[in-house]
Amino acid sequence: MKKLTKVLSMSDGHEIFVRIYEPQNKPIGNFHILHGMAEHGGRYDAFAVNLCEQGYFVTVHDHRGHGKTAEFNGRLGYFADQNGFERVVQDVYELVQSFRFDQNFKTILFGHSMGSFIARRYIQLYNDVDKCILCGTGSTTFTHNIGNTLAKILCFVQGPTTLSKIMSELSFGSFNKNISNVKTAFDWLCSNEEEVETYIKDPSCGFVPTNRFFVDLTDGLLLINRQSEMENIQKDLPILLISGSEDPVGNRGAGVFKVANQYKKLGLNNIVVYLFEGMRHEILKEKNKEHVFHVVSRWLENDGKRN
Repeated sequence: MKKLTKVLSMSDGHEIFVRIYEPQNKPIGNFHILHGMAEHGGRYDAFAVNLCEQGYFVTVHDHRGHGKTAEFNGRLGYFADQNGFERVVQDVYELVQSFRFDQNFKTILFGHSMGSFIARRYIQLYNDVDKCILCGTGSTTFTHNIGNTLAKILCFVQGPTTLSKIMSELSFGSFNKNISNVKTAFDWLCSNEEEVETYIKDPSCGFVPTNRFFVDLTDGLLLINRQSEMENIQKDLPILLISGSEDPVGNRGAGVFKVANQYKKLGLNNIVVYLFEGMRHEILKEKNKEHVFHVVSRWLENDGKRN
């Protein structure tokens, strides 16, 4: 296996930082990972290595406003001046195409948390991935309409680049409420205390995004929940939804099943849901994360079907 990095220029000139994991032999496909909000692609190293050892050519990029991409040519916690959510989805399309070596080269799209929202939009717009995995996703509720309005007001009053402590608190402030013996503001992420501490100490994690970011994010959340947009997803696309049973983003499983049922009602016929008992939001960071790796691998081996 070989690890390397690249900086690729998008159609609008913005440069995106990408981590690449090349298997020793001819790859069996490309596995592209979309990280979550206020983190970066480097946190998926163990998962990427596991997939690469199975033969996948794995790519992980830092979204605009995140990680190395923000260091190169952007502002931390800021997508774009306008239509930021759609621009980030466009980045994914351009990156996926750049790593498609031939027409037979299969692509699996994996999105965690915010990355899952981006992936959900991607499969509404493009029919060019073979499988999709949504990790730590959640359902859109009426509160997202309120949040969208508030974010736009804050953006107008305070300015788009102002750090939005109000929106950040409204988004995550209640996520620890079902956790006993809370030690940090980020305990909801994972029950593995070492991983939570690593997250807290990472300067590229846990930051407060800008007002404009929350406008873009809530715009995206409302968009992916429109039935007219969901109807564009190819009906036979294998989709795996995985989440922790204690994940507040997925409303402890209820939101995950809500998304799955929305898809099924629209005629999508290859939907599988796995909830991991006792795990929180970052199931790829829990102490028994190898169990998650195994479930993903088994699903991939069975061509996206439950065995």
